[in-house]
Amino acid sequence: MKKIVLLFSILIFAGVELSAQSAFRFGFQLSPNFTWMANNERNINGNGSNLGLKVGVIGEKYLSAQDNYLFTFGIGFALNQGGTLRHEIGGDFWTNSLEETDPLRTLGFPDDVNLKYGIQYIELPIGLKMRTQEFGYLRYYVEPAFTLGIRTQARGSVDGTNNFSAEDIDIKKDVSFLNLSLGIGAGVEYSIGENLSLIGGLIFQSGFTDISNDDGFQKEAGQEPVAEDSKAKINSLTVRIGVMF
Repeated sequence: MKKIVLLFSILIFAGVELSAQSAFRFGFQLSPNFTWMANNERNINGNGSNLGLKVGVIGEKYLSAQDNYLFTFGIGFALNQGGTLRHEIGGDFWTNSLEETDPLRTLGFPDDVNLKYGIQYIELPIGLKMRTQEFGYLRYYVEPAFTLGIRTQARGSVDGTNNFSAEDIDIKKDVSFLNLSLGIGAGVEYSIGENLSLIGGLIFQSGFTDISNDDGFQKEAGQEPVAEDSKAKINSLTVRIGVMF
């Protein structure tokens, strides 16, 4: 954690210096968000959301003389991303993370089991911010963006029937290394000085890559096991809170 704080301190200091000398602006965000999961299989459904946090450095480069168009980029951490998926049909899941002798596998996951994901990413967003002219101290903006997420940690928990449960399982091997998403944000900038603005807004992001490795199987009573080959994705709604220099 100390290394992370030091890295962000260096980046913010460098950004402030660069902002004062060029057509760049830098800042940072501390933004709570809600994430939930969706799946393309009809018997696997979202069943709960996570409260997460995004913290990181924001950069912007002016693309027009009127400061209305800016190329945006950044780096940061997205904490506790994911949600809960309810599997109507049980079977054998998270096979890369659990040993074959683990009770979760020897007993088999029951029908209607809930699998909760809590994932941490390093995120690299890029986008285009379109701003209005300044009205008093305010500017309004819209910002479509593409985000690359690099998985650093993944923890899971299981909640099933008949006291079948487990907490804080390392499921990194069963979560894809990369997560790609598209998003759209809108909000307001409030100028409190010549080179200092507060920003606030809402951002919706929708993942379009499968975040699960799908090496398990489903087993319906009286039927042969079937490979679990579903596509799970993460959606999020972020309340952006930040400051730009």
